[in-house]
Amino acid sequence: MKRRMIVLSALVALTSMGLTGSVTAADGAALFKSKTCWSCHGKDAKTPIMPMYPKLSGQTAEYAFNQMKDIKSGARSNGQSAAMKGVMGLVSEDEMRAIAEWLSTQPK
Repeated sequence: MKRRMIVLSALVALTSMGLTGSVTAADGAALFKSKTCWSCHGKDAKTPIMPMYPKLSGQTAEYAFNQMKDIKSGARSNGQSAAMKGVMGLVSEDEMRAIAEWLSTQPK
């Protein structure tokens, strides 16, 4: 138990100093909110504000990640992706993976 607390304390310290270098899937929900994904796709990721916006909950992590990556790079470019390109410019690859992992755990 004591060892577990030491390890946990060390991880908290490293995270607070920005030294962990990666984002975990557990951060996906917080990132979905902080990166403003929810404002168009809905807080539950399945009630978008416009019918043409995709429902994201329940997508496979690989599919969601690839879509975000393609929007960011410009490989996916259609009328709806223009606004997304600006948002994705603020999201790192690790953050995309965390969001995608979280989305895959959400019910459709």
